[in-house]
Amino acid sequence: MTWPGELLPTLVGVLALIALTTVVLGMARVPHRWAPALAILRGAGQLAVISLVLTGVISDPLWVGAALVVMFGVAAATATRRIGWSTRHAAMVAGGMATGILIALVVVFATGAIEFSARYVLAMGGIVIGNAMSIATLAGRRFTEATIDRWDEVEGWMALGATPRQSTLDIARNAIYNALIPSTDQTKTTGLVTLPGAFVGAIFGGVSPLEAGRFQIVVLAAIMAAGSITAVLIVTWLSPITRKPVPLG
Repeated sequence: MTWPGELLPTLVGVLALIALTTVVLGMARVPHRWAPALAILRGAGQLAVISLVLTGVISDPLWVGAALVVMFGVAAATATRRIGWSTRHAAMVAGGMATGILIALVVVFATGAIEFSARYVLAMGGIVIGNAMSIATLAGRRFTEATIDRWDEVEGWMALGATPRQSTLDIARNAIYNALIPSTDQTKTTGLVTLPGAFVGAIFGGVSPLEAGRFQIVVLAAIMAAGSITAVLIVTWLSPITRKPVPLG
């Protein structure tokens, strides 16, 4: 890409979208209306850096592994902050995410669904890590919020002799289901409502639509598997609760 040939229109378009987002949220008096704009600017900076880094590491297994470790660390820390930072939560989120991601990736590459090479490990790993982070956040937050809202019911079950885990069983199941709704909807509407980034990117890169579709369905299946395992583990670890949780910020 060159300046100003390609970069200038991109910059203008992104800034216009940031301004539109901020103005709309400001008119609606939404709290933290600058958060989306700051997120876009931060994301742009991070993408610029990672693009330069990946140019030199995408074919080196050692550096690909290091990149995935960094991605995972940031993802786990982000999800932990969203559900309330503590050492216990950090270990819980990291353990749940790591288990789900590793199992899904092992299945993908062990079955030969996707070629086991540094570039594909990086691509699949990055996508699955990002989605597992979102699902972990949703599962943890929805369980905590629902437990707060239904605390009288939880206390009632415990007063009747139910264990802490039994008293939140229905809440836990609903939290897992709700955490998976965005990924489930994305998967079942792919090709009808949305064209996923991996699919479009592969086609723009010269891959045939059939091959791009094959890659994308493997990605979606891996996301669902990793997300399901992550959500179940996190909510299972959260569910034996004996005191009303602190409201989330």
